Amino acid sequence: MTEALYFLDCYLKEFEATVEKVMDDKFVVLDRTAFYPESGGQPSDTGKLIRESDGAEFNVLHVGKFNGDISHEIAGETALSGLKAGDRVKGFIDWDRRYRHMRMHTATHVIASVIEKEAGAKITGNQLGLDQSRVDFSLETFDRDKFADYEKIANGIIARKNPVNLYIVSREEAEEKLSRLTTLAKGFSDEIKEVRMVEIEGVTIEACGGTHVKNTEEIKGIKITKLQNKGKSNRRMYFTLVD
Repeated sequence: MTEALYFLDCYLKEFEATVEKVMDDKFVVLDRTAFYPESGGQPSDTGKLIRESDGAEFNVLHVGKFNGDISHEIAGETALSGLKAGDRVKGFIDWDRRYRHMRMHTATHVIASVIEKEAGAKITGNQLGLDQSRVDFSLETFDRDKFADYEKIANGIIARKNPVNLYIVSREEAEEKLSRLTTLAKGFSDEIKEVRMVEIEGVTIEACGGTHVKNTEEIKGIKITKLQNKGKSNRRMYFTLVD
């Protein structure tokens, strides 16, 4: 199984690895990677791999998890032959894209926590984007006027410069300490035995595999841009980052 370097170091911009296998001449599995695979509403990282033996560059277009492997879809090789098992490579993350998603993801945890606590809502889904992100939630009474207050509360939390901690514990230990592993209404898969926790000090702690900033001050601020009624008790909120 690929070692996921982003789990405990979201700020790792480059790394060295060995190619374990290549499928269809374009799907590359490494022994270790800092590339985040698309998951949990967060898009994958992009970037490039450079083969150490000859400097050939391969653009990483998309990263995903398939049958337990983290697979990097590559294109644009500059050598006569593509990557093969055993090749040593150096990976480079498209940092601007990664960091924007980190800010968005931590911001999502903040605003979702506020909605849960203030409105008693259950989070049913989310999707991060570079320009805006969304949070879906289950809420019977949809008082749109209150969302200005939720935005204000969230920005107050962001301004307090709360540290964000990442750590891995056994599922058993996590369940002993917490009333719930995640704010998501669908819960957490029973197949997962080790849990990567994200703690925003004084705000929320939950299981999450995504990339996050080290302190809420890095988010800078959020602005709610749209509210939608998607049906009975099914609500949607869009927000963007304030730079």
